[in-house]
Amino acid sequence: MIRPTPAIEAIPQTTPFIGPEQLMRETHQCELLRLGANESAFGPSPKAIDAMTRELPRLSWYGDPESLDLRDALAEKHQCDPAQIVVGSGIDDLMGIAVRAFVAPGGAALATLGTYPTFAYHVAGYGARLLEVPYQPDGTPDCDALLDAARSAMPSIVYLANPDNPSGRFISRGEMEAFYNALPDDTLLLLDEAYADFVDERDLLPAIFQDRLIRLRTFSKAYGMAGARIGYALATQRNVATFQKIRLHYGINRNAQIGALASLHDPEFRQYVVTETARAREAYYRLAAELGRPYIESRTNFVCIGMETAQRATCVMNELLRRGVWIRKPGAPPLDAYVRVSAGTAGMRDAFSAALRAVLAEVFV
Repeated sequence: MIRPTPAIEAIPQTTPFIGPEQLMRETHQCELLRLGANESAFGPSPKAIDAMTRELPRLSWYGDPESLDLRDALAEKHQCDPAQIVVGSGIDDLMGIAVRAFVAPGGAALATLGTYPTFAYHVAGYGARLLEVPYQPDGTPDCDALLDAARSAMPSIVYLANPDNPSGRFISRGEMEAFYNALPDDTLLLLDEAYADFVDERDLLPAIFQDRLIRLRTFSKAYGMAGARIGYALATQRNVATFQKIRLHYGINRNAQIGALASLHDPEFRQYVVTETARAREAYYRLAAELGRPYIESRTNFVCIGMETAQRATCVMNELLRRGVWIRKPGAPPLDAYVRVSAGTAGMRDAFSAALRAVLAEVFV
């Protein structure tokens, strides 16, 4: 019998995310209101759509394996050298390369219990050990606990999402600087900034290029290109060279490169998405307050609304799905008592509000 390696065979069957297509198959529905994956309800830039459409006849060509035009534009955006940027097929891809490159089999990585699960997926897949510390009671990553664990366990990587997923919490610039500076010198901070486009750049960690920091960005959220699968890492030339050794050079969608480049040249559209997303967050806050539900103020394109217990949150999520509304919920305490809803258009928000009111009238009786 042909068998996988012992490390892989020992991993339980897991799927980080069950997609809406599978949920539709399971529930025999033809359509869902998609508010579960933090996709942009406002679509990609029209300039990106036009650029990709024009290039469709050349889909038989591979993309530039070095993504040089895109890296040049990103270097201008971030005021750095193109050699300090590596492009991948989304943050998930780059995250896997980082784990593969910097965490040896049997080595340790550290993260918050219940944070973005794809990191744990990669750590297990590459035969490493994941150490976890819980969130603070309010759903904020516990930087002090992460520091204590990093100093005692000496993991190769500390993973942190800021703004956080799934809570939406944001760690301030000053706190992030203090956290980064206090980490052991030989520990790499893998900083997931998937939602950074919804935050003023002046509030983020300053532009630091040191070997012990890799920052991950994406075109999936504010730029509305989740299905195109394209993201990038900001790192030192040395770390970029390490990525170059093992990344899949032709794994990036050619049309995604074209769309991402056009998106960068449409800052007005990005600002429109950021503004509409803020409007959606405020609408969810008002809805939660009207329903007497707690909520977490978010710096992302989603909001967590409290349901008192994890059991009730699961019930609300499932009942919404039965009504054709797809949302998700965090999996670990204390956030497992919340449901998480992505920013939607006004029409999508109205449909969600009506469905949620109906479900709560049944669940909270």
